[in-house]
Amino acid sequence: MGAARRLASFILLSLLIASIVAGCSGGSGERMLNVYLKSNQDQVNRAVSVDERPVRFEVAPGTPARTIGANLVAAGLIKDDLLFEAYVRVNGLANRLEAGTFVLSPAMTLAEIVDALQHAEAASITVTIPEGWRQEQTADYLADSDLFGDALEGRSVQSERYREQATNGDLSGLDPGRYPFIQELPAGSSLEGYLFPATYELPASGATATDLLARQLDSFALQVLPLYRDAVESGRTQMSLHTLLALASIVEREAVVPSERPAIAGVYLNRLAAGMRLEADPTVQYAMGYQEEADQWWKSPVFLSEYSAVDSPYNTYLYPGVPPGPIASPGLSSVQAVLNPDEHDFYYFVALPDGSGGHVFARTFEEHSENVRRYLSGE
Repeated sequence: MGAARRLASFILLSLLIASIVAGCSGGSGERMLNVYLKSNQDQVNRAVSVDERPVRFEVAPGTPARTIGANLVAAGLIKDDLLFEAYVRVNGLANRLEAGTFVLSPAMTLAEIVDALQHAEAASITVTIPEGWRQEQTADYLADSDLFGDALEGRSVQSERYREQATNGDLSGLDPGRYPFIQELPAGSSLEGYLFPATYELPASGATATDLLARQLDSFALQVLPLYRDAVESGRTQMSLHTLLALASIVEREAVVPSERPAIAGVYLNRLAAGMRLEADPTVQYAMGYQEEADQWWKSPVFLSEYSAVDSPYNTYLYPGVPPGPIASPGLSSVQAVLNPDEHDFYYFVALPDGSGGHVFARTFEEHSENVRRYLSGE
C-alpha cells in the first residue's frame, strides 16, 4: 500500500471511529462504513495466516456485530474488527449472524468467516493427526488448539485425559472387546503406533478424549489389521504386529520422499537379518524426549557424539534389535513398506544435502563412509 493510500485509510478510519464514538447512526454511519469497506476491499478475501488449526469460536445470543468482530480479533481470526462490521452491515448480514459454537481457522478469509457465522448448525469439528507424530505431540496439539473446548486457564481436562490414556495404554471409557490387538500388547505398553494418524470428525460440542481415541483405534483396526493379517496368511511376514509397527514408525520418521519408504524399510530389514544394529537416528530422538529450549519433541539437529549418552532401550545405536515399541504413528504407506520392502543389498543410507529429503544408499560401510564424506562436505 502506497503512502497516499495509507494516509487515506487512516483518515477514513479516524472519521469512522469518531462517528462511532459520537454515536453517529443512520445514513451517515452507513456511508462511513461503505467507504471504509471499499477502501479495504482487498482485505476481505485475505486470510490472516496459513495456519489451518481449528479454533472454537462462540457467539452468545444477542451479541452485536461490533463485539463479534472484536472477539474475532482477540481470537487471532481476523485483523480488523471495523472491517468486519463494515462488511456485515453494508451487505445486510448483521442480522443473519447466528449464536452458537463455530469451528473457524486463521486460514479462513474474512468473507469465509462471515459465511460460517451464518450457519450455527455445524455439528462437527475436523481434527487432523499427521503421520509421524508421537502421541505427546497429538496431546499438545489438542490442548493448544482447545479442540475439546474445555480449556480453563490454559488447562484442558480432555486433552490431559487423552495424554494419560495414550501413555498408559488405558482403554477406560472404550469397549476393550473391540480392540483385542491392544490386549496383546506387552505389559506397560502405551498406545504409541496404534492411534492411527488421519482426519477425523468429532462432535462440535461435548467431544471427549475417548471419542478421538475410539476413532483412531477403529481406523487402525479397519486399515492396518487387514494388511497385516493378509501378510501373515500369505507368508510374507512372520513378525509380530508390535514389531511391524515399531519398524514402520522408524520408516515414517526417516522417509521424507514417499517413494523411498520401501528402500529404507529394506535397509532396516537387511540389517536385522545380518545381526546388525538398526542405528536409526529417530529412535535416539525419541529417547531424548521433549527439548525444552527448542520447544520440540524431535531434537534437530542431533549429533552422533550425543548418541552414546542416551541410555535407553529405544536407542538402536546402543541396543540391538527392534526397539520396545513404536516411536510414532506410522501411516499406511510406511506399514506397507515394511510388509513389502524393496529387495536390495543396501545396509546404509545418508541424507542428501540438497534439501530434497532424498537419500543415497550404500552396500558397505566403506562406501557409506565415502558417501558421508562426499555429501556432508558438499562435494
